Amino acid sequence: MIQENARSASSGWLALAILLPLIAGSAYFMVHALERDFFAGLGWMLLLVVAAVCLGGLFVVNPNQGVVLQLFGDYTFTAKNPGLRWANPFYSKRRISLRVPNFESEKLKVNDSDGNPVEIAAVVVWKVVDTAEACFEVDDFENYVRVQSEAAVRNLATRYPYDAHDDAQTSLRSNSAEVSDDLKSEIHARLSKAGVRVLEARLSHLAYAPEIAAAMLQRQQASAIIAARQKIVEGAVGMVEMALARLKQQNVVELDEERKAAMVSNLLVVLCGERAAQPVLNTGSLYQ
Repeated sequence: MIQENARSASSGWLALAILLPLIAGSAYFMVHALERDFFAGLGWMLLLVVAAVCLGGLFVVNPNQGVVLQLFGDYTFTAKNPGLRWANPFYSKRRISLRVPNFESEKLKVNDSDGNPVEIAAVVVWKVVDTAEACFEVDDFENYVRVQSEAAVRNLATRYPYDAHDDAQTSLRSNSAEVSDDLKSEIHARLSKAGVRVLEARLSHLAYAPEIAAAMLQRQQASAIIAARQKIVEGAVGMVEMALARLKQQNVVELDEERKAAMVSNLLVVLCGERAAQPVLNTGSLYQ
């Protein structure tokens, strides 16, 4: 595996300060030498050509950019220091952006761990950390990032259910932080060979597929109603227990088992009913 060799290239301004006077002087002496001595003029002409070729070694490195330099197919080093730089004019140069790009994957239709078809998409934030691996280990590192990220999203969706059936189960909808961390780790493992580091990965779209969306919505509504009823019943039973205990503790009234059962029934109707209860006033004796 080819590792990055980051090195500072020579100053381009220093090269200009040397090459420009050399080119001007060579041209001047070549013209005058050709009038007196052909071979001397030929020497100045050769020096002019060499200086002009060396001028082709100038290149610019922008901020947050790396320039990968190769000599006849062999990787030499990567120049990252910004500014006007100079290197061997026979070096081939490839520019790699070191900025932080991001992209949103396509909406993918996959089956979750329960076999339900879902639509899922993710946003991935990444950057190149090794220019040599990005250039030489994969064919097109930007396309590689997209393809492998989508493959990781597909694999992630098959490991989790869309919705959890109990609180201990991790789901795509309810545990976004855990799912995002898992997605980031998987994408990073896939992209490590391309010299890329994943900075952030999170789901940007999550929904049931259209063909089952209506049925799943009804199931979610039914589950929500059942959960709400369970909370209501738990609260109502607790209130009834508290009411009976307080009546007995403060000696407000003595109730036999039949009257306790009637009171419990009335309280549960009042507390668990969907509509407001209509009171009935008893104007006679409690036991008549």
